[in-house]
Amino acid sequence: MTDTVKIISPIDGRIYAERQVATGAEIEAAVARSRHARAGWSRLTIKERAGYVEAFLDALLAMNDEIVPELAWQMGRPVRFGGERRGLEERGRHMIALAEQALAPSVKTDKPGFRRWVAHEPVGTVMVIAPWNYPYMTANNIILPALMAGNSVLLKHASQTLLVGERFAEAARRASLPDGLFQNLVLSHADTEKLIGSGEIDHISFTGSVEGGRRIEKAAAGTFATLGLELGGKDPAYVRPDADIDNAVENLVDGSFYNSGQSCCGIERIYVHADVYDRFTDGFVAAARGWQLGNPLDPDTMVGPMAQGRFADLVREQTAEALRKGATAHLKARHERDEPGSPYLAPEILTGVNHQMSVMREESFGPVVGIMKVADDEEAVTLMNDSPYGLTASIWTRDLDEAARLAPRIETGTVFANRCDYVDPGLVWTGVKDTGKGGSLGEIGYANLTQPKSIHLKEI
Repeated sequence: MTDTVKIISPIDGRIYAERQVATGAEIEAAVARSRHARAGWSRLTIKERAGYVEAFLDALLAMNDEIVPELAWQMGRPVRFGGERRGLEERGRHMIALAEQALAPSVKTDKPGFRRWVAHEPVGTVMVIAPWNYPYMTANNIILPALMAGNSVLLKHASQTLLVGERFAEAARRASLPDGLFQNLVLSHADTEKLIGSGEIDHISFTGSVEGGRRIEKAAAGTFATLGLELGGKDPAYVRPDADIDNAVENLVDGSFYNSGQSCCGIERIYVHADVYDRFTDGFVAAARGWQLGNPLDPDTMVGPMAQGRFADLVREQTAEALRKGATAHLKARHERDEPGSPYLAPEILTGVNHQMSVMREESFGPVVGIMKVADDEEAVTLMNDSPYGLTASIWTRDLDEAARLAPRIETGTVFANRCDYVDPGLVWTGVKDTGKGGSLGEIGYANLTQPKSIHLKEI
């Protein structure tokens, strides 16, 4: 019997879709098609590739009305937010426009009598192992620039969001991408690791858990494939005494509870200077009361169920531990389905927290946030760094010089001032410590999807 993968909808616990996993023969055929397609694709000019890739992006964006409710059924995001269209388009258009500059040869003119440059050639076949939480944007952070750089792409999407892979494949068909250039594969974990270890993959991009990242590294060992890993996170915010408190409250509530807290760069812990702690906390609690949990298909719902009940149970355990150790819960909201094993979990705010509580150091990836009082910048930076993760951090202050002074001391891939939970395609998306290695987007994103080649010509 052929194995299948099922999407269990967090809305009602029923099977929303079921797909067969690819057979060994189908995987081998996909790899062969990918290898064949990239040979001709890499010979096209960047402008010629851009025509196809723009059509690919346009086709994906045109499906948005169908995608939005589909996402609600697959992973619980409320329909009121309109899917991922805005971020998908912003990043996609930016990376297409950037390609000519980022992929242009680096010409060296300092030696008369020589013609010298560094070319940026495609790495070959890129495998994208995409997550369920932002299933379109995270996947396309790699897919689109990989294609623009001249590579072929194999997509293995998360089992929770299998239909996203099919949408990408349909967009590729509508854009008339060459056969085999982009392929969506439904794979088991074992077959994924086998394919990674086959030597047929030249670059692997994985977004997921730390343990998943370790398995990817182990599977790729000895193949010399390059890796891009975005793993866990515990993103902090620091509210300084000179912050615009109303602005900080509005944005940090959104950063904490949007997507049920299931955001790679969502806010999981907040440190507030003692001078403004009470005002900030009171405002934060008041604003958060508007983030009501409900059915994600209801246009009034702000917070949907988490993708799986086990994810919600982890947040329940962290919250219960914090309360046992003396923390205070401020919202205390409950849903009729809020029980062990249920993905329905209302947002919660905890004060009286400290770093002996797992909710302040270990990833939650759900709708809970701890708010902790600090005495000064020194204490804030020390606590922000007291985590095994490092994706983003945000500083809330009117003094950008002070933000710039603190930024180098914060162990993270991105430091924001006066914003959070955002991916800037003009920079690089990267992490430190257990959050991973490599980087996507911006010029560095292209560098990680290409192989440098030195051309050294001597005149005679």
